[in-house]
Amino acid sequence: MNSKKIILFASGSGSNFKKICEYFKNDNTVSIELLISNNPKAKALQIAESFNIKTLVIDKQSFYDSDKALINVLKINPSLIVLAGFLWKIPSAFIAKFANKIINIHPALLPKFGGKGMYGMHVHNAVIINKEIESGITIHYVNENYDEGSIIFQKKIKILKSDDSLEISKRILKLEHEFFPIIIQKVLNNG
Repeated sequence: MNSKKIILFASGSGSNFKKICEYFKNDNTVSIELLISNNPKAKALQIAESFNIKTLVIDKQSFYDSDKALINVLKINPSLIVLAGFLWKIPSAFIAKFANKIINIHPALLPKFGGKGMYGMHVHNAVIINKEIESGITIHYVNENYDEGSIIFQKKIKILKSDDSLEISKRILKLEHEFFPIIIQKVLNNG
């Protein structure tokens, strides 16, 4: 049986990437083929190394102006591309080649608090400033616009009066770690 191939993109600490690697480690139906990062100092690269996953570090020019990253991805022909804390907008060439095969996780209940610059603590601070009564995670398909692709899954938490943005970020990250690998598996099984 051929395994379903995944390529992941990450820019930072790689905590979601690590949870995804752990989740699929003993699953011979899924193979994590490559981690692409725009940050040569990303901890995600060390995590990939520990799981014997190939890595590719890209710079902005080669990502947007050439086909270097796209060619590497096309060689693998992934079943799914997963953005796990990747901060750059995906080029339209990628989106055209892999329509409905690129997913992202966002630390808020889209369509609220999405768009350019809305990541990490920026999102959680906005939730506090706007006195929201709930937040959560959204897993969605990627299209040409930041955080506007079709929603696959959302999970909510209540915002407590005692919550600050740091506390919300911790609770949201727990949701991400719990649900992102499961939803990736569901998308793969339905794809």
